[in-house]
Amino acid sequence: MCNVKVKDRVPSKKMRERLGIDEIILIPQQNRLRWYGHVLRKEDTDWVKKCMEYEVEGSKPRGRPKRTWKQVVQKDCQARNLNKEDAMDHGRWKKLIDWMMIRMVGRRVFVLVPAHPGSPGQRAVKRLLLCVCKKL
Repeated sequence: MCNVKVKDRVPSKKMRERLGIDEIILIPQQNRLRWYGHVLRKEDTDWVKKCMEYEVEGSKPRGRPKRTWKQVVQKDCQARNLNKEDAMDHGRWKKLIDWMMIRMVGRRVFVLVPAHPGSPGQRAVKRLLLCVCKKL
């Protein structure tokens, strides 16, 4: 890849920077934040929003409690300096999440193409990642 061989012993981090590929941890983080914003904008009576606030009753097992989805999302929001008020405006939330990805990743470029070009009305989209190698 980019004329780099295994014997060159180039670290993965340098290769990701060179190719403009983001760290794998950023993709699920972005997806969690997108879903979190969607749930926050729902009405208070919606079952999905109620599930997010639900506390399980009964005794807890021994040991450290497992992290909940909400705790993970709150940590993601803290890492990106986001708050609930931002999520209430869909356009702003989307821009903030996307902007943070671009800012963290650098030279990443996505081209969106229909997954099934022959069938109208399909919302499925494939992402093609265009990478530009530059010599160090």
